[in-house]
Amino acid sequence: MSVHTAARTAGRITLTCAAALTAALSPAAPASAHAEVGADTPRALAENVTLTFVSEAESDTAGFTGLRVVLPSGIASGDVTLADAPEGWKLRTTADGYTVAGPALKTGVDAQYKVRVRQLPDTGQLVFKTLETYSDGRVARWIELPGGDVEPEQPAPVLPLKPASPAADSSGPGPATSTAPTEAKNARPNGKTAAAQEDGSSAGPVAGSAVAGLLVLGAGAWWLARRRASGASETPTADPES
Repeated sequence: MSVHTAARTAGRITLTCAAALTAALSPAAPASAHAEVGADTPRALAENVTLTFVSEAESDTAGFTGLRVVLPSGIASGDVTLADAPEGWKLRTTADGYTVAGPALKTGVDAQYKVRVRQLPDTGQLVFKTLETYSDGRVARWIELPGGDVEPEQPAPVLPLKPASPAADSSGPGPATSTAPTEAKNARPNGKTAAAQEDGSSAGPVAGSAVAGLLVLGAGAWWLARRRASGASETPTADPES
């Protein structure tokens, strides 16, 4: 072996060892998030926030037909409305979140949509567990929670939030109230409603007026009968002698 050949061999060995050492010392790369979420106002207690969700297509033979999201604590299903979605996709609420689904997307096309949230809760981060359904029936579950020493293989989308602004309202939107009157509000201690009592009270004067009228008519008829009887007794009769 020549001097130059020995030198080249030694150099290759050195580079190989250096690459192996670098790989061994480098920290493991985190798992790529294939379901992600972002916000136009990522701040606690922010109102009317638009969230953007992106699910990366992983199938080579099928397209997305729908996504199911479990909402984190502090966000109700009724506080979420659809802002933008693939053509033909609709939002339907569930007991713990919502679904966005419609005609199958083309193979390899990412599913992206936007929802508007009435108000974000007062917390440091929000986790949106997501289930992705493909046209061939396959379901990808991005539901693993972050934390711990081991990076989850299928992490749920996480939205970090900035602290709430000093002027933010922590009481949250108030519940809707009904102004329709109810039987309970008009109830009286005896169990009758105000309407029933009003009907009863108004019937008394009417009945009394009717009785008084009948008495007047009766008295008038009696007086007229007496007058006629008195007139008949005063009429002179024919003299039999004449």
